[in-house]
Amino acid sequence: MPASVLLVSDHVDGAVYVLDVPSGTVTGRLTGRHLSEHAGFLALPGGRVACVDDRRGELLVLDPFGGELVELAVPVAVPAEHLACDPSGRRLAVTTGLGRSAEPWSDLLTVVDLATGGAARVRTRVGEPGVTVLGDGDPLVVLRHREPGALAVHRFADLLAARPGCPVVQPHAVLPLPDDGHGDAQDPASGRVFAATGAGVHAARRKSGGLVAEAVIPWESPARGWYLRLDTRRRALWSTLRGGAPDPLRWPDWTNRAWRHDLETGRTVLTDLGPGLVFRLALARDHTAFTRVHPDGDELVLLGSDDTLRRVPLPAMTGAPRRGGTPWEGVQRRAVAASPGDHRVAVTRGGHGEVHLVDARTGHETARVRLDTPLHHGGHAVLLGRNDGADGDPLGR
Repeated sequence: MPASVLLVSDHVDGAVYVLDVPSGTVTGRLTGRHLSEHAGFLALPGGRVACVDDRRGELLVLDPFGGELVELAVPVAVPAEHLACDPSGRRLAVTTGLGRSAEPWSDLLTVVDLATGGAARVRTRVGEPGVTVLGDGDPLVVLRHREPGALAVHRFADLLAARPGCPVVQPHAVLPLPDDGHGDAQDPASGRVFAATGAGVHAARRKSGGLVAEAVIPWESPARGWYLRLDTRRRALWSTLRGGAPDPLRWPDWTNRAWRHDLETGRTVLTDLGPGLVFRLALARDHTAFTRVHPDGDELVLLGSDDTLRRVPLPAMTGAPRRGGTPWEGVQRRAVAASPGDHRVAVTRGGHGEVHLVDARTGHETARVRLDTPLHHGGHAVLLGRNDGADGDPLGR
């Protein structure tokens, strides 16, 4: 039994691969499964992971360390936008968003109890809502809405008991939020929920059946973060601050800084990552990993726990974003994955079907795997250990 496994999804071609780490050997595969890249992978206790098949409309629980890879499949509303669970990993929520539409059109929210198999769908509000599920005996589902911005609080038990027919539900409590929220996190240790906005990271703490606002955590920079993640290794929040002209045609000149906020001390540290496209990040045992895409050359950026920075060049992608075009439409990208229990980092090479395994301690590539689908748009990936603590972050990534 491997200490770690890597799951890689080609959401366009509908393939999911299971790779042994560190060898990179493909040990399993699912076909006909088009996973939601936006909702991502959600780590569950025991090395399991949840994800959403956008074509079949199913929430999947995968167990790459067990006998059968697909442990459970539950019908849910799609297109999946965000995926989260309560700190126990039992109660899940799936919101819906754009999919391939030009604007949000679905207001459906699905809740699932993995212990009983119970599930229900309700209608909330059209948009692209983020979601967190707070625990503490009577779980709360917190939806982060935009335009108008708000944190809308629902009791999980009420949603699960909803009558058939996708009834409209009203929030049990509402906390105002700026209109430009994008990025969510939860700290299970304190029962706090966080939402990234242009003004900073808005924090709120559970109080009975609602939320109480706390002080906004500033970015300490003119730029802002669009992605928020809990570091389970040292109770910190991470983001990447993107600055420069908002015009997507100017993406090669965008600035990028790693943002880390220590939840114990309140200290914030900023680290320059370089220009270009940097978005999601991954947390390895002693490093935080970023991919930087740029016309002058791509690289894996490894930020150590001692704040040292290592830059690892990556081979170019055919179909990569170019000057004069946007970094989103019709181009290839990269996914990055890591486990808080492992020193290795996985990086995909979109359009080439390749995965690079890199030892973050040395920056050396330890394996390169060629899959039999292209990994369109970079695909999506998650690196898992059976007991690596990744399930301490109860949001899909």
